[in-house]
Amino acid sequence: MAAARKLPLRLTILPDRLRCRCVWLWLLIGLLASGCAVHTVAYVPPPPPPPPVTYTPPPAPKPPAIITRASWYGPGFDGRKTASGERFRSNKLTAAAKGLPLGSHVRVTNLKNGRSATVRVNDCGPYHRGRKLDLSKAAARKLGLVHDGTAKVKIVVIKKPSGTPVCPPSI
Repeated sequence: MAAARKLPLRLTILPDRLRCRCVWLWLLIGLLASGCAVHTVAYVPPPPPPPPVTYTPPPAPKPPAIITRASWYGPGFDGRKTASGERFRSNKLTAAAKGLPLGSHVRVTNLKNGRSATVRVNDCGPYHRGRKLDLSKAAARKLGLVHDGTAKVKIVVIKKPSGTPVCPPSI
């Protein structure tokens, strides 16, 4: 004999057909109720685009600076030929330098007062121990060293032409 199934008390008193319908009814109500539920999905915005990749080259190295004493020249040399072949003019921003190619452009800064000038090397010299630069009177005036005659300066080469003769560094 088959064992009788034990059902909950509520369903035992109902006939088999009604019991089956009751189960189906509860299933249908459950499905309908779950279908009526509102499912909300939170809107998540997309992530921002990555920043553009830009290449920044490293800064160009600073040209080396030369610290030396400079003097000026001019009286008695106006109109004479320089080592570059041009005539010396004391009212132009020019200089005579040791160890730099003729035609070089250098920025000269007076370390005493901070004044600076850009000059073009067109001659060899100076011919005095301890100095590497002789300035024209106009350049010396711009740097504020006419009265003192000499000054400690910083020289930075701005433009160095290739293929031009270089004055010997020690004369």
